[in-house]
Amino acid sequence: MKVNTTEKTSLRGELALIVAVIINSFGVVLMLYSGSGISAISSVPYAFSEVFPWLTLGTWTYLFQGLLVLSLMILRKRFVPIYLFSFVVGFCFGILVDVHEAWISVLPQTLPLRVLYFCISYLLISIGIALSNRCKMPIVPTDLFPRELSSIIKVPYSKVKVCFDVICLAVTFLMTYCFLGHVKGLGIGTVLAAFTLGKVIGMVGEQMDKKWMFTSVFEK
Repeated sequence: MKVNTTEKTSLRGELALIVAVIINSFGVVLMLYSGSGISAISSVPYAFSEVFPWLTLGTWTYLFQGLLVLSLMILRKRFVPIYLFSFVVGFCFGILVDVHEAWISVLPQTLPLRVLYFCISYLLISIGIALSNRCKMPIVPTDLFPRELSSIIKVPYSKVKVCFDVICLAVTFLMTYCFLGHVKGLGIGTVLAAFTLGKVIGMVGEQMDKKWMFTSVFEK
């Protein structure tokens, strides 16, 4: 059955990707600044930046994303050129993470504001990932990986996303505890996001599908 797209607004996927990268990078840094813990997708790079601090969080972010891209190619058992474009997007994401970290401290920190920061960051990340999944462009590898893995292993995206996030949190827990002697970067917000974000992204995406359709130069 064909979906009627005549009443939908057409949006450029290139613009959607730019918006997604900007708000996701800000959302990741804002969640960490809220004190509720870093988002699961950035928890592993964060752990590495704390254990091996001679590289920035942004640098560890795109190194981690490069590993995810390589893993997808191994699972596909072939070279996928578009995955390399995804790594370029991930590189830009990592740079923006460092940019946001450089100015985020100007925001005041009170308990009510920290709760507000978490809510805003959660919403931004949900919208950003939902946009990424629909923009028909190469997307940040941390968003690409669960989407592509879902396609490869034929498991619903929401389930793959939750499992991916939980594994990231487990790695972060073990790294920071073993090397620093205490758990760092993980909080109640991190755990809440890990177990609910996949479902919320799916809900946000469903609303987007009702209103918008995306076109891009990469559209098949």
